[in-house]
Amino acid sequence: MVHYGHSNQLRQARAMGDYLIVGVHTDEEIAKHKGPPVFTQEERYKMVQAIKWVDEVVPAAPYVTTLETLDKYNCDFCVHGNDITLTVDGRDTYEEVKQAGRYRECKRTQGVSTTDLVGRMLLVTKAHHSSQEMSSEYREYADSFGKCPGGRNPWTGVSQFLQTSQKIIQFASGKEPQPGETVIYVAGAFDLFHIGHVDFLEKVYRLADRPYVIAGLHFDQEVNRYKGKNYPIMNLHERTLSVLACRYVSEVVIGAPYAVTAELLGHFKVDLVCHGKTEIVPDRDGSDPYQEPKRRGIFYQIDSGSDLTTDLIVQRIIKNRTPGDIPTWRACTGPGLQFEQRTRFCENRMP
Repeated sequence: MVHYGHSNQLRQARAMGDYLIVGVHTDEEIAKHKGPPVFTQEERYKMVQAIKWVDEVVPAAPYVTTLETLDKYNCDFCVHGNDITLTVDGRDTYEEVKQAGRYRECKRTQGVSTTDLVGRMLLVTKAHHSSQEMSSEYREYADSFGKCPGGRNPWTGVSQFLQTSQKIIQFASGKEPQPGETVIYVAGAFDLFHIGHVDFLEKVYRLADRPYVIAGLHFDQEVNRYKGKNYPIMNLHERTLSVLACRYVSEVVIGAPYAVTAELLGHFKVDLVCHGKTEIVPDRDGSDPYQEPKRRGIFYQIDSGSDLTTDLIVQRIIKNRTPGDIPTWRACTGPGLQFEQRTRFCENRMP
């Protein structure tokens, strides 16, 4: 997947140099070394390119980073997070560049991982989507998710993301609308920020010569009201960073009201209000949340051209991850492996 933890890694990497090139692996390489990817390689190429700290994306990058790769793209060094990354046969994927002194590390973002997000979706889909009682075996899997014997695994363990003002400052542009810029307002959940969101925001961004796009993010309780089940999968703090990392967004309203009111339009001096082709659920009182911008003639519906939704992502997880995978997890936490080996094995086999 591509999430705000990756965005934060890229932000740190960009701060170490002047030009950031990001290599993205193919589906085949990821399936071989880690497990089936959630997003396709084409989706991931575009997702990474949409992160505002990225200058260039290299498609089909080799899983093992070599000096030849760095030289090919005129890179002085490469950067990775301070977590473990191994090939399927247990080899350090950065061994060669480390020995040559052309490797640097940045801090991993605590409280999020692909493993964690997949776990949230698995729990949602099995416990809520089908309305079936969670089996005792699956509950055992859920209770032990992300844990390894001998203590909590620092790399694959599920932990809570703690938002700070400093983190928001690091992600935010800090720029206010300038004279002559077109202020465009969009609102939604933006849950599990994906290529559908990117395509939509890019088209919104292209509506003006000098756009200033403000994204309003609804409170978790509001999202749950109109999406149901156990949505949102990412909480408001996590969704805030996901959207702030997008190069097409200038500002985020954290906990925006569901109805786009005259007060909101006046406060931000909004010129245009946009919404995708997805269903617009009425407000709690049954009214149209976009009635005010429609009355003013500044409401536009934008077709992103993408059919990917949060629901479809969850369906992909259901397809690739079922309770039948539990024996695999038990095998990686078995007593036959030392703690460090278990850590590396779990990280490489669980997506």
